[in-house]
Amino acid sequence: MIRLQTEPIDYAAVTEAVRSPAAGAVVLFLGTVRELTDGRRTTYLAYEAYPAMAQKKLAEIETEVRQRWPVVDVALVHRLGRLDLGEISVAVAVSAAHRAEAFEAARYAMDRIKVVVPIWKQENWDDGTKVWIHPESPPCPHV
Repeated sequence: MIRLQTEPIDYAAVTEAVRSPAAGAVVLFLGTVRELTDGRRTTYLAYEAYPAMAQKKLAEIETEVRQRWPVVDVALVHRLGRLDLGEISVAVAVSAAHRAEAFEAARYAMDRIKVVVPIWKQENWDDGTKVWIHPESPPCPHV
């Protein structure tokens, strides 16, 4: 399952999408909007993407995971639009026969998402300032 969406992420559905009798382990990672970043109070985040390229890169990550680990299934879901504190921005679920492979594959997938997928995050702080961020490049102030 590869998905970009504007509606809230149903993490139970993401988990169920990868569960299987062949898998003894299911790992679910959820990225959520936190209140503090480097001592600054976040009011909300906004995510934008180049959808066609983002979906292509997510599919490439899924392929990489399947080539490196004996996984049963993989789900990569990222939310776009405005997200308030506590909301889920990304879900990565991986099932495998054993927990070590599931944990390693899920961590790898999340780390790759942050580096190669063209999704940008706008941090909005309580002092009214905001900045667009993509992990691969330095922050670019945006008013």
